[in-house]
Amino acid sequence: MSSTPASPGAGENEEPKETLGSFTWFVVKLALAVFLFRAFVFSFYSIPSESMLPRLWNGDYFIAAKWPYGYSRWSLPFNLPLIPGQVLGALPERGDVVVFKHPVDHVDYIKRVIGLPGDTVEVKGGQVILNGVPVKRERISEFLLPTSANTACVTGGRPVLAAGAHACDYMRYRETLPAGISFDTLDFGPTPQDNFGPFLVPDGSVFVMGDNRDNSLDSRFPASAGGGVGAVPADLLVARASVIVWSTDGSADWIKPWTWFSSARWSRFGHGI
Repeated sequence: MSSTPASPGAGENEEPKETLGSFTWFVVKLALAVFLFRAFVFSFYSIPSESMLPRLWNGDYFIAAKWPYGYSRWSLPFNLPLIPGQVLGALPERGDVVVFKHPVDHVDYIKRVIGLPGDTVEVKGGQVILNGVPVKRERISEFLLPTSANTACVTGGRPVLAAGAHACDYMRYRETLPAGISFDTLDFGPTPQDNFGPFLVPDGSVFVMGDNRDNSLDSRFPASAGGGVGAVPADLLVARASVIVWSTDGSADWIKPWTWFSSARWSRFGHGI
């Protein structure tokens, strides 16, 4: 006598149904992964000013590595006080471009590290002097900055036409620190901040400067809310700037999606910092 195979029970091959609880758990895991990534690996920042010209332009967006200088509450999103003190702390190298919290109002700032604890920093006539030795500084070709909705030609620049477009012409210098790290800086001519110090960098702090030397509130100015930063405590260092991932000239309109592309500075994508 032949037998007929039993049919699978009702619902035995059905796909499990997604529930509100499983979706909520997925969202929680995703949020936790994003939180951990931003806190301990990379975070995204934007440039709102011209203090780091010519390397970083107003409207640049970049990622910064969170691990090089250790972790503290300032490393965490919303500055959550989940880390007591600082762990795995390390000093930057001279020449690093660092994101840090302002010593007074704890707003994110970005500058270049020039002096480390125990260094003596002085500026004479725009020339940086580190531990009594002038930093190598040579005049190079002018820097042409295209003017746009978020980039004006400020005092110290010369309006010009370049390839049929409006731009601003700035004096540019190449500086080379003792370890051989080179970077470009801008100079507007004689200004009060061209002369500073000498200043001994305290233990546990770093001395930072903007590459746009005459348009930067940095360690040459006493720390004040919305102003200078003075010597920056190392435990306020948050990240080391890494690479530009987006850049816009400020002309985009969110209700006009095509302007998201026309405003992009495509040539700046992927530039190391």
